[in-house]
Amino acid sequence: MKATDMLNKVKEVIGLELSEENQEIKLAQATLENGTIIEAEEFAEGKEVFIVTEDEKVALPVGDYTLEDGQALIIEEEGIIKSIGEATEEAPAEEEVEAEEVEAAEEEMAYATKEDLAEVKSMIDEIKAMIDKKDELSVEETVEEIVEEVKEEFSKVEKVNHNPEASDSKTLNLYSQNRGTSTIDRVLQKISNIKK
Repeated sequence: MKATDMLNKVKEVIGLELSEENQEIKLAQATLENGTIIEAEEFAEGKEVFIVTEDEKVALPVGDYTLEDGQALIIEEEGIIKSIGEATEEAPAEEEVEAEEVEAAEEEMAYATKEDLAEVKSMIDEIKAMIDKKDELSVEETVEEIVEEVKEEFSKVEKVNHNPEASDSKTLNLYSQNRGTSTIDRVLQKISNIKK
C-alpha cells in the first residue's frame, strides 16, 4: 500500500472529509543532483522524505544531499529531514584546502634522480649485509653454545675405564666323565671314527 493511500485512509478513519477535488493528497517532488526523484508531503524540517521507485517508496538514507536547484538536504535519521536550505560554501572551501595540501605534497615528492636511486640502492645493500652478518653470527654463536653445552654434559658424566680381566682362562666343565659307556655312546664313537 502506498503512503498516499495510507494517509487518505487515516483521514477517513479520523473523520476528516475531503472535498471531491482534493480527494488525494499531493506530495511535493524534487530531484537530486544525480537524478534520483524524492518525494515528501512538504520539504521542511521534521517531515518524512522518500525515494520514488517504480514499485514503492523507500525512506531516504542518512546523509547530505544536494537538490538540482542547489539546496542542501540533510538527513540524520532515516527518512526524516533534519534541515533544508541553501548549500553552504564551507564544503568547497574544505575541498580547496585539501586540494592545496595534495598539491604541496606532490611538489615535495618530485621525481627521483639517478643519484637518489643510487643512494637508496647502497643503503639497501648495507642493510642486507648487516642482516646477513647478523644471521651468520647468530648461527656461529648458536653452534658455539651447543658445543659448550655438550662439553658441560660430558664433564658431568662419570668416566668409565675399560678394565679387561687380567687372565683369560676358560674353565672347561666336563660332566659325566667317569660313567660307563652306553650303546649310544659306542655308536656315536664309531660314527665319528669313520673316515671318508
